[in-house]
Amino acid sequence: MSSDVDAAAVRAEHRYELLTWPEIVEAAAQEKVVVLPIGSVEQHGHHLPLDVDVKLASSICDAAGAQAPESMLVMPPVSYGYTHHVMDFPGTINVSPTTFTNLLIDIGTSVAYHGFRRIVMVNGHGSNHPLVEQAARQVILQTGALCLNISWWQLSAEYWNEEVRESGPGGCAHACELETSAYMHVDGDNVRRDRIKGALPDYLDLEGGLEWQKVDLTLGSGPTTIVEWTSAMTETGSFGAPELATDEKGRLVFEHTVARLVAMVAWFRTRPDLPRRDHHAEPPAFELPFGF
Repeated sequence: MSSDVDAAAVRAEHRYELLTWPEIVEAAAQEKVVVLPIGSVEQHGHHLPLDVDVKLASSICDAAGAQAPESMLVMPPVSYGYTHHVMDFPGTINVSPTTFTNLLIDIGTSVAYHGFRRIVMVNGHGSNHPLVEQAARQVILQTGALCLNISWWQLSAEYWNEEVRESGPGGCAHACELETSAYMHVDGDNVRRDRIKGALPDYLDLEGGLEWQKVDLTLGSGPTTIVEWTSAMTETGSFGAPELATDEKGRLVFEHTVARLVAMVAWFRTRPDLPRRDHHAEPPAFELPFGF
C-alpha cells in the first residue's frame, strides 16, 4: 500500500468514483460495503420526469452514504433498465433483459475482483427487480462475495403503509402516491404539479382483477403476474393515486428509507459468511459450467 494514502480521508469518503486506485485498495481493506443504485429512464405520467427511478434510488443511496461513509461506498448509478413494456410512451429507454443483467453481473464481479466482499444493489424500477435479483445471485456464485439486492420501497413498506399512505390497494404502483411524494421531496421543482393525474390500472375493473392481479409496491401484488403493455393499463402513464402525494409524505418516507438503508448496510457488513458444503462422495471432475 502506498504510504501517501490517507486512511482517515478514505474512511470519510462515501463516493466510489472520487477515490483513486490506491484509495480503493484502502477502502477494500476497511471492508466497506459497495452500494450500486439502479434505475431506469422511463415515462412517469404527465407530472413526473423520466428520471424518477434512477433519481430516487441514487438520492437515497447518496444520503445513506453521507450518513455512514465509514460503512459504505456508493457507486455511480446504472441509469437504464428493462422497460420494453413501456415503449408505447415516448422517452422511455429500454435495455434488453440479458444485456441489463449481464451489465450488473459485470459491475458486481469487477467490484469483487478488487477485494470488496459485500455488495448491495439498490433498485428503483419495479420491472428490474427479478433481473437485479438474478444478477446478485450470479455475483455470489461466480465470485464468492456476498451481493444483496433490494428495491428501495421494500426498506420502508411497513412504515409507509402504517404511518403515511392514504391510498388503498393499487394506490402505490407507478408515478403514484409514493413515487410522487418521494420525488416532491428530492426534486420538487421538477414536478408538474398542475398536471398530476392518476387512476387505478384498467385491469382492476375486470372481473377478478382485484383478487388475482392487483399490483402495489408496498402492499404487495396479487397471486398472479400478468405484465402487459403499460399502455393497456393506463391512459396517462400513471397508475395509482398521485393526487394524494405531498412534500411532507416524501420527506417522511425518504428519511425513513435512508435510515433503514444505513442500518441494513451496518448489519450486512458484519454478517458472517456461511461455508459451502459439498456432499459428493468424490470431488467433481470439473468446475460447474453454469453461467448466465
